[in-house]
Amino acid sequence: MEEYENMTVAELKELLREASLPVSGKKSELIARLVESNDSSEEVVEEVEEVEDVEIHEDDDDIFDDDDDEEFFDEEWDQIHTARQKPVLDDETKANLSIRAAQMKKQPKFRRQEWYRYYRLARTGWRKPKGMQSKQRLNMKYRTPMVRVGYGKIAAVRGLHPSGFEDILVYQPSDLDGLNPERQAIRIGAGVGNRKRANIHDRADDLGLRVLNRRKIDRKGDLR
Repeated sequence: MEEYENMTVAELKELLREASLPVSGKKSELIARLVESNDSSEEVVEEVEEVEDVEIHEDDDDIFDDDDDEEFFDEEWDQIHTARQKPVLDDETKANLSIRAAQMKKQPKFRRQEWYRYYRLARTGWRKPKGMQSKQRLNMKYRTPMVRVGYGKIAAVRGLHPSGFEDILVYQPSDLDGLNPERQAIRIGAGVGNRKRANIHDRADDLGLRVLNRRKIDRKGDLR
């Protein structure tokens, strides 16, 4: 615990990445996550040592049951955090992505004209004001900024996902053929049903493709 207190946030995050743990949160949360991980690993080592001391008999069916083993491992593996797949990028692309992230932090939030007055306008995307006497179009004081060419980001990584993947929209499993899992990731269309979505998930796992909008599907009946 004390050694973690003397470490910087960057060093703590590096330890978390090596342990395949989340790196978000404050320093106290990072330290608590590391301590909890160390405690759990020590418990696993103790359990392994106890299991090694037990004499296993092939005829003893009460010790190991196949159904119990499957349920145990399913519950344990569901709780293990798996790191998300990362693209294979060169140094120049990584630098451009970091530049774009810095540009995004400085960009204002573009609001529709009179978004504060009408709730339906606050929920919609940007629309250019076209009224002749529009205060926003005339760029008067205290009005939200408009979308302009000067807010454009670095062109080298335009259209890439924040992770660095090229975002590919798919609607059926056959759309995954020919994609590069090292540079491309898929996003399933919003109108795709659970049956076809489950098939796309399985096909993407076989090809090693990352699904950017993966969601949990309760596979019941013929969806299994």
